[in-house]
Amino acid sequence: MSPEMFGALVVFAGVMSSTPGPNNMMLLASGVNFGFWRTIPHMLGISFGVMLLLLAIGFGLHELLQRWPLFFTTIKYAGGLYLLWLAWKIANSGPLEEGSGEGRGRPMSLIEAAAFQWVNPKAWVMAVGAMATYTNESAYALTVIIVALVFAVVCGPATGIWTMFGVVLKRFLQNPKANRVFNVVMALALVASLWPLLREWL
Repeated sequence: MSPEMFGALVVFAGVMSSTPGPNNMMLLASGVNFGFWRTIPHMLGISFGVMLLLLAIGFGLHELLQRWPLFFTTIKYAGGLYLLWLAWKIANSGPLEEGSGEGRGRPMSLIEAAAFQWVNPKAWVMAVGAMATYTNESAYALTVIIVALVFAVVCGPATGIWTMFGVVLKRFLQNPKANRVFNVVMALALVASLWPLLREWL
């Protein structure tokens, strides 16, 4: 991989990791409701899950799914249903200070965040596009690994920034009613963030 191609890959990974989408909407909400430190497993899970998805697609999963389109369709709709469930959980989350001080719900775990990437339409579009654009047939396995590692590394700062946005925003949402409104808005934004991607698959 040439330096120019590597630089373009880093920029692409940064843009895809930083722009609004299901992962970043959930991180923003988690930062508000649970704080930065409790959201770290969620952040790590995104990086780990994206890396595994990229490796799987790079080493043949995408071609396999194209041979069995029903399985691919199942993943698409399962992802949509799972996202609706997550949106419902966010809408019904309570702030840390509410009630007993522990709030309702809990932040997403590392395993849950990693597993979510497999039903996240934006992650699939990103992974397929990255593998089609930045791998090299003459050194295919090596470039697949490089692409996966670059995304895993770049995801770290991006997820941290979105979580910190939530932590900062929390200062303006101390009122339980304001926090409730925020959670509902984030839930709606999470659902809306899927529409452009799902429309491409329908």
